Amino acid sequence: MKPIQPDLNSPLIQDLIALREVSWFNPAAGSLAQALPHVGLDKHNVADAEARLQRFAPYLSRVFPATRATGGIIESELVAIDAMHKEMNRLSSQSLLGTLWLKKDSHLPVSGSIKARGGIYEVLTHAEKLALEAGLLNESDDYTRLDSPALRAFFAGYRIAVGSTGNLGLSIGIMSAQLGFEVTVHMSADAREWKKRKLREHGVKVVEYAQDYGVAVEQGRLAAQADPRCFFIDDENSRTLFLGYATAAQRLRRQFVEQNITVDEQHPLFVYLPCGVGGGPGGVAFGLKLAFGDHVHCFFAEPTHSPCMLLGVYSGLHDGIAVQDIGIDNRTAADGLAVGRPSGFVGRAMERMITGYYTLSDEHLFALLNTLYRSEGIALEPSALAGMAGPWITTANTQWQEHFTQRQWQNATHLVWATGGGMVPEAEMANYLARAAQAASVFW
Repeated sequence: MKPIQPDLNSPLIQDLIALREVSWFNPAAGSLAQALPHVGLDKHNVADAEARLQRFAPYLSRVFPATRATGGIIESELVAIDAMHKEMNRLSSQSLLGTLWLKKDSHLPVSGSIKARGGIYEVLTHAEKLALEAGLLNESDDYTRLDSPALRAFFAGYRIAVGSTGNLGLSIGIMSAQLGFEVTVHMSADAREWKKRKLREHGVKVVEYAQDYGVAVEQGRLAAQADPRCFFIDDENSRTLFLGYATAAQRLRRQFVEQNITVDEQHPLFVYLPCGVGGGPGGVAFGLKLAFGDHVHCFFAEPTHSPCMLLGVYSGLHDGIAVQDIGIDNRTAADGLAVGRPSGFVGRAMERMITGYYTLSDEHLFALLNTLYRSEGIALEPSALAGMAGPWITTANTQWQEHFTQRQWQNATHLVWATGGGMVPEAEMANYLARAAQAASVFW
């Protein structure tokens, strides 16, 4: 798409400014063959990431007992949520055809969110590079040797920094500290206190800011630039993070086989992904498109107060515009999605692969949290519920309905990607659930 100056008088922009919930189907979305050349990465890059994670699996299994059941592979469950499906049909007075599933990245081991994919992968990639260059490791080695005083002492001579609203900081902080790195997480004002506390318990230095995510990232980047032994993990632009997320797709394919789920022309797959800066959902969507081609259709979900990716893609300006530029405050209870300016890399790379975007109010996020908890007994962070309304929002669009036959809709698989919540302390979750119960009446 050719970059244009956004028309602030357009109905969509006016709705965003007014904090109204919107949905937008991307006219630039095309086939995988048309979109792939614009990404700059391909299946070989993802295969390389998968191989790296396999090399590290014995080490991860040793140092993180929660991964032992999966042989050191950090992976989440795929679960059917039939009761939620039924309850959402009732609440919306709209019968969703097909099946409804939840991908529980909310409960990934080590750091309890989708960031355990990209964040941990980038730390491991950097550690491997340093150790290989120093002659302390060979790719053919048993990587459990990394769990030794000598290697930890080596990594202690290097530093890692990142800016985060919370969950990425947790994954990078925990993994970096385990290896022995000195690590600093620059946390935005939206970050929850319990996440800062957990990082400090792991020996991570936390630098707090009164401003939002963008300031935390920029300050982290500047601090790292002044230190030649410091590696800055750039959530806005990192292709390594992106590839870590992308490895989810082939694993999901195997889970589909186990669950007898077919994805092909007559059995389309629809995936709904909460979106902050864009790296996590962008990487997952990229992997899914490589795995399932034109039979998978991905949607990004954002809070009404932080619709940065929708604004960036719709305007064609990507990271050249922030929600604050059109008067939106970027303040939301969905702290993991509280991002004002999107990733320019992800926006440009994925703009031809993402089918559509929609926004939800905080009240609806909490209402969804309440509904999921009552129907399935699953408790998530508010931001992780952004994908849950997607099946009903998108299929209510008559033009979108006409893209598929009645039989295709009946055979469809709707997959909601849950992105955080597994490590939320009980008291904190109790507060979420109390607010969720109060919000239940505003739903739909």
